[in-house]
Amino acid sequence: MRKAGPVNPEFPAETFGFEGLESVFYNLEAPRLYEEAIARREAKIAKGGALVAETGVHTGRSPSDKFIVRDALTDPSVWWDNCQSMTPEQFDRLRADMIAHARGMDLFAQDLYGGAEPAHRLNVRVYSELAWHSLFIRNLLIRPPADELMRFRADLTIVDLPSFSADPARHGCRSGTVIAIDFSRGIVLIGGTSYAGEIKKAVFTYLNFLLPAKGVMPMHCAANIGPAGDTALFFGLSGTGKTTLSADPRRSLIGDDEHGWGEESVFNFEGGCYAKAIRLSREAEPEIHATSERFGTIMENVALDPLTRAPNFDDDSRTENTRIAYPLDFIANAVATGRAGHPKNIVMLTCDAFGVLPPIAKLDPAQAMYHFLSGYTAKVAGTEKGVSEPQATFSTCFGAPFMPRSASEYGALLRAQIAKHQVDCWLVNTGWTGGKYGVGRRMPIEVTRKLLNSALDGALSHGGFRPDPYFGLLIPHAAPGVDPRILDPSQTWASQTEFADAAQKLIKMFRENFVKYERQVDSLVIEAQPGLGVAA
Repeated sequence: MRKAGPVNPEFPAETFGFEGLESVFYNLEAPRLYEEAIARREAKIAKGGALVAETGVHTGRSPSDKFIVRDALTDPSVWWDNCQSMTPEQFDRLRADMIAHARGMDLFAQDLYGGAEPAHRLNVRVYSELAWHSLFIRNLLIRPPADELMRFRADLTIVDLPSFSADPARHGCRSGTVIAIDFSRGIVLIGGTSYAGEIKKAVFTYLNFLLPAKGVMPMHCAANIGPAGDTALFFGLSGTGKTTLSADPRRSLIGDDEHGWGEESVFNFEGGCYAKAIRLSREAEPEIHATSERFGTIMENVALDPLTRAPNFDDDSRTENTRIAYPLDFIANAVATGRAGHPKNIVMLTCDAFGVLPPIAKLDPAQAMYHFLSGYTAKVAGTEKGVSEPQATFSTCFGAPFMPRSASEYGALLRAQIAKHQVDCWLVNTGWTGGKYGVGRRMPIEVTRKLLNSALDGALSHGGFRPDPYFGLLIPHAAPGVDPRILDPSQTWASQTEFADAAQKLIKMFRENFVKYERQVDSLVIEAQPGLGVAA
């Protein structure tokens, strides 16, 4: 077995059980991984220097193929209504078969940290079949100093073999694609998919199980900090604007996707960003666009001009879910430590394709709990096969696929932190105004930025608020530099009757979704639900 790269000599691949590998490349940096990816025909180089790869049939995550080993540790603590189980014996067979499949292969290993807070840091080793996957996770997690690699030992080991096909009858899974997590032994096995995001979300899922037992709130959110030291959190599902809105040149970026909130600080789980690239523009998102022209960045499923290799970010022929992955330090104003103080503001982002939620509203603590547990956004027509009109999506805690514990457990942690640190909470609609998708228009990003800046610096509270009659939210009377008519969604519609019908339709969806949480919350949260019409 050939070996290259710095590694703890007492922690080689053999300690996991690998045998008969052709080579193991440990902790290679971007130049060498570029060379390997190009030589193996895994990727191309775009104009500007980014590495561009295609992920094949999997252009997104496969949540239906994710399984957790059910054992003495997980049986009483995992939210099994939200998670699929696998027996320890099925996992053992899967592990043995993947090790056998790897015989004769070259593998790439990266030793990395999950968590910028040393007290809650997770040591992660990722074995990957593809060189570009190795660069991807090197970009996304935190890279240890060189001298620490020689004594590195993993708390979590991830094996990523896209060419391996699982056997449902033998391994207890659903298809040839599998993401299997053994929390007791600290192992994740990924097979049958080339979508690199599965690797980073496996680490996130692991931390989401581990940290609540320590009293730390794991969060699917972006975070940044203002000049006055005011930290802000941005919760939201994919496509709602977490990455875009947190990358603000007037504020320093802590991270764009995954954080923890403990006794001492808010801290990033990662050392990089994974932004949606579809319709990325230099004008609207200059900081993110600039990373697309840097060596070391990875772009997934982004179309290239066959001659110039210039990326076409408007091309969605492969998928709407084109992605760009880059180290955090590619953003000029990123926080080098990945840590900051307790937040002053929490922003919950939703892309409301029904066009009835206000562009910004203030939430009281019970409403914040309600909307956190609801985790609402909407799919728009055309983004998925069979979606011809807006469809509501409710993903509790703004990240249900990554939450192995009960939603109420995460909700209780967040509510306690909000109360302890007197945090202001906001609901921001980055979706439609003046009508539903296909009728109205997308909320202008410059309006959203102005509203957010006014909320974060306190100016929005000076003008006072009034209650929205449909959803019970507090809408500001005015906002600096914003046309006051856009603040009231009903006033942007041509027909008040159509607005009322759309609002009541969405309210009904909210209430039907929340039934499953009513036994887990107190009466104040239940009373925070929207009514069923103006009279409510």
